[in-house]
Amino acid sequence: SVFLQSSNNISTIMVRFLVLALLSLAGVTQTSASPTQASEPLNPTEEQPPLGTGSLSFPWSHLRLPGYIVPLHYHLLLHPNLTMLSYSGTVRIELQVQNNTNWVVLHSKGLRITTATMLDQNLAHLSDKVLPVLHNPTHEQTAIFSPRVLSGGQKYFLFLEFGAELGEGFYGFYRSTYRTSSGETRNLASTHFEPTSARMAFPCFDEPSFKANYSISIRRSRAHTALSNMPIVMVLDDGLMEDRFAVSVRMSSYLVAFIVCDFKSVSATTASGVKVSVYAAPEKWQHTHYALKAAVKLLEFYEKYFNIKYPLPKQDLVAIPDFQAGAMENWGLITFRETSLLFDPATSSGSDRVWVTMVIAHELAHQWFGNLVTMQWWNDIWLNEGFARYMEYISVNATYPKLRVEDYLVDTCFAAIGRDSLNSSHPISSAAESPTQIEEMFDTVSYDKGACVLHMLRHYLTDQVFQSGIVRYLRRYSYSNAHNQDLWDSLANDDLVCKCKVPCCCSQTCSKEEEFSSGEHCYSSRQHLDLTSMMNTWTLQTGVPLVTVTRQGSHLLLKQERFLRTAHPSDPTWFLWHIPLTYRTDTSTSIHRHLMTTLTDSMEVGEEVGWVKVNVDMAGYYLVHYDGSGWDDLIQLLKDNHTALTFMDRTHLIHNAFQLTTAGRLSLDKALDLIGYLRSESHTVPLLEGLGYLEAFYRIVERRDIPDVTQNLRTYILWYFRDVIDRQTWSDKGSVSERRLRSELLSLACHLGDLPCLKQAQRSFTHWLDSNSTLNLPADVAETVYSVGAQEDTGWASLLQTYTHSLSETHKRKILSALASSRDTNKLTRCLGLEGEVIRTQDLDSLIAMVARNPRGRHLAWSYVQKYWSTLVDKFQLGSFSIRNIIIGTTAQFSSTEELTEVRVFFESIHEQASQLRVTEVAMDNIQKNILWLQRNLGTLRSWLDQQID
Repeated sequence: SVFLQSSNNISTIMVRFLVLALLSLAGVTQTSASPTQASEPLNPTEEQPPLGTGSLSFPWSHLRLPGYIVPLHYHLLLHPNLTMLSYSGTVRIELQVQNNTNWVVLHSKGLRITTATMLDQNLAHLSDKVLPVLHNPTHEQTAIFSPRVLSGGQKYFLFLEFGAELGEGFYGFYRSTYRTSSGETRNLASTHFEPTSARMAFPCFDEPSFKANYSISIRRSRAHTALSNMPIVMVLDDGLMEDRFAVSVRMSSYLVAFIVCDFKSVSATTASGVKVSVYAAPEKWQHTHYALKAAVKLLEFYEKYFNIKYPLPKQDLVAIPDFQAGAMENWGLITFRETSLLFDPATSSGSDRVWVTMVIAHELAHQWFGNLVTMQWWNDIWLNEGFARYMEYISVNATYPKLRVEDYLVDTCFAAIGRDSLNSSHPISSAAESPTQIEEMFDTVSYDKGACVLHMLRHYLTDQVFQSGIVRYLRRYSYSNAHNQDLWDSLANDDLVCKCKVPCCCSQTCSKEEEFSSGEHCYSSRQHLDLTSMMNTWTLQTGVPLVTVTRQGSHLLLKQERFLRTAHPSDPTWFLWHIPLTYRTDTSTSIHRHLMTTLTDSMEVGEEVGWVKVNVDMAGYYLVHYDGSGWDDLIQLLKDNHTALTFMDRTHLIHNAFQLTTAGRLSLDKALDLIGYLRSESHTVPLLEGLGYLEAFYRIVERRDIPDVTQNLRTYILWYFRDVIDRQTWSDKGSVSERRLRSELLSLACHLGDLPCLKQAQRSFTHWLDSNSTLNLPADVAETVYSVGAQEDTGWASLLQTYTHSLSETHKRKILSALASSRDTNKLTRCLGLEGEVIRTQDLDSLIAMVARNPRGRHLAWSYVQKYWSTLVDKFQLGSFSIRNIIIGTTAQFSSTEELTEVRVFFESIHEQASQLRVTEVAMDNIQKNILWLQRNLGTLRSWLDQQID
């Protein structure tokens, strides 16, 4: 690090003398503080590593900034040069100083700070010298020394001049490009700051609790448009244009955004007067109309549901050509990957429509959950992401019921359980300090488990109580920060009452004979209702519970424990959840409820009850094991009358059964018998759930090259599902559910070598080739058709050429999947070598995972990751979703002890980085899970298939 000296070259001795004298006069001291309590003034005389070139040492040793200097208002001016790919800027930060100090410590990463000046509240200079600036790159912090003491209780202004190159990656203020149909490459500059990258664009207090107002100005050429969080209020024209944006609402630094581009837009206005605009590269402008319609409808829904008006006058949605994430909720200026925003009816499938709608719904939900009310620190990121993920389902179900997004909620919860049933999982609310740890918090647990726990809570409280509680939460903490406890307090309030003679609050206890009511739902329990205690068991401890149910006469005996697919004898057994159980029986249409707060419990169900299904419609985040004859009773029920259970209950039973086989708690033949009814199944969701497990088994034995089981399983699937396969049409007709089934079923059939499927796909591919690649194939089957065509040299070459020239990223993704399905390892190697030249870097992690999924490519992909690990980390940042996707995508295909050893050895070779990553433990757990599955179930699968084939 270099400390910048003033123009008249202050000597080292004079600086030291000045520091000591001023500190002596000011009486400034520093005490040891934890990162979360870093609020004491800084003492530069304390011994610190000499990061500066002079006598001044960096004054702060914590990852978190001190809390006694608070930013109030940023005046930020930026001038990007899209030809030179660099920018310069100035920022004047209004500060509230709470304690006497000589130092201002804030964040800065990769910036050249050329001038630092301190001004008083009247904008008068505190010193006629340029101030020393010290850097601590390890903590991404910068410290500015003020020779004159900054007095507690006073306001000051810190003025900084800085510059930097536009980033090459996907963070900070970075460069993106797009290509026109004529082959011209055009530059634009965009931002992505979450979670800790605002510091890469301008010096700032880059923590979510340091909320401030922002006045942003951007200089640009006449050919470009500038966008930021707020609308433009003034344009200065002095040859070079300067756009001045309205003062923002109070917000966290990671929500600041600005873009300089030449995009086109479409606009509309909501019923409440908010201007909504969707921007894209000029030749993709025609694909913005669906997003505009969806955004307006969803924004109007949220204003009504939250009963809080959207606080900004405009909302822009922008498709960025180079974008690592799916989207980012910057307040008033949401940025998207093109595949998450643009919808082309000619090349987008039914699933693409669902995806675009859900992503828009997610980001707009963030305008309240995350932007209006922000978590205090990143350990509670689930308050942002879990809510936004869950609100996707609530909002889209209300505004686009034909999309049937409730069908996808089970997939979300199953994904969460899959992650949460590994030893390497973590609590929803977990400690995170370093940027890498924070980045890793954006995972399945925060998003999907968070959403599913909220789903359970909503059913527990009822819709009305849940909605009124979150509205209360949003109102109480608007433009501020919140913790978990703030949410529980807002939800509890006075709505949770005991069903006693006199209503009681959560701190009171009902008599043992009384029941507890939540809204109109009553839960039988002998414990008083305490929402905080209940929800802490779901957010502060790791894992997902397994409830074992044993029928004993008129009672159900209950036992809860943590469910692990890779259990070890040394695993702790002290886990306890407060579980809002629900169940249904054959003697009543009612949903029965019971709050289980102990390790063992019992419920009265009656002697006359024949069958019991626990966790109705999978509203609860827990698995259920039916001991004794329980599973046999349910297998018989599905065989005799599967419609006695809802499609959600049928799906839940299939999922639970196969999860239990993975953990060695249920024999595989029992789970396979359970799905024996699927020939009679008419609903897409349970059908795809059962088929999905069979496909997973096929892929694991195919990769392990176990020919007899592979052949018999292929034969069984194609025989058993023959009728439903033959009913599929090669078109885009039907409901979203029907189109989803068609897409997934035909893809599997062709992968299994089904001759009718292969012949139809080949005919369609030939027609596409004959049209010189201009024919638009039905979008739902295009990827399957391309994958079949890619197996021949001519077809693969034609697809690569089409990929190179296509302007539709959605279409290109389907082609990329087909290119990665080739059985020719030379072609797979060539695919991986096209990154940066033909394939955008943003798609590299997906490409690696696609190649790894190919039985011929799994070792090839893993070798690529090992060889280019350092390069991949440079491209994507350690801890990012892309790095996690690469690690999981490649290692999840492994199922042998040799492969486990190879992965372990590699992680040991990069120990310094691997030790910072939770995902390396997840990878090892996944391989161990695969090994255990084969050990436990391969013999049973072989025997069961032999019986079926005979």
